[in-house]
Amino acid sequence: MEHYNMNLNLKVWRQKNKNTKGAFKMYRVENISSEMSFLEMFDVLNEQLIKDGDDPVTFDHDCREGICGSCSMYINGKPHGPWQANTTCQLHMRAFKDGDTIVVEPWRADAFPVIKDLMVDRSAFDRIIQAGGFISVNTGNAVDGNTLPIEKQKADDAFAAAMCIGCGACVAACKNSSAMLFLSAKVSHLALLPQGAPERTTRVQNMVAQMDKEGFGSCTNTGACEATCPKEISITNIARLNSEYIAASFAD
Repeated sequence: MEHYNMNLNLKVWRQKNKNTKGAFKMYRVENISSEMSFLEMFDVLNEQLIKDGDDPVTFDHDCREGICGSCSMYINGKPHGPWQANTTCQLHMRAFKDGDTIVVEPWRADAFPVIKDLMVDRSAFDRIIQAGGFISVNTGNAVDGNTLPIEKQKADDAFAAAMCIGCGACVAACKNSSAMLFLSAKVSHLALLPQGAPERTTRVQNMVAQMDKEGFGSCTNTGACEATCPKEISITNIARLNSEYIAASFAD
C-alpha cells in the first residue's frame, strides 16, 4: 500500500466540563502519515498545542488495540469514523485525503455527560452492569471445556454477544440515545449459557430498571446501533432482551 503524507484541517469540539458551553475550534496539522492511526494523529496535534502553550485536547484511550472501548469519538458524523466494524484507535489516516476537513466531537447523549473536550462519562454503562449482579456458580478449579454440554448455536450466539466492548457507539448513533443494543448484548451472553440461569429473571429486570434510571432513550428499531457497532453486535439480541424481560415479568 502506497504511503503518503497529508495536511489536514481539524474541527474539534472543545468543552471544559459538562457545565460549560462548548464550541468547535479549528486546527491545522501537517505532514501526517497515511499509516498513522487516528489517535496518533491526535497525539501530533496535542504535542503541537503543548509546544504552543495551549491546552491539549482531552480524549479517552487505553489499549489502542480495538478492545477496551475507550476511544469514543464522533468523526465526520459517524461514531468511530468512516470504516465499518472499526474503533477510532484502529482507524488509519489513509481513510482521509490531503486537504480534508475532519469534524471530531464527543458522544451526544444526556446519559453520557461531557467530562472535557472529547471525553464523556460512560459510567452509566458500569452501573447497568453492576445492577445485573453476580453469577452464583462455583468458581473453583477450572473444569474441562466440554463438562457442560451447550448447543453450538447458543455458544456461538453467546460469544458474539460477549464481543461487546461497551464503547457507547450504539448510544451515540441512535436518534433516541438508546442503550438497548449494549444492554441486550450483556443480557444475552449470560441468558444463553447455563451459568447465567440462577439469576436470569432478576438480572434482566434490574438491568432494564437501571438503564431507564440512567436516562437512556427508547429503542425504535432504526438499526443505526447495529450499523455503527465496531464489533457488529446484532440487533437480534434486542429481541432476545425483550423476550427475557417479558418472561421475567410473568415469572413474578
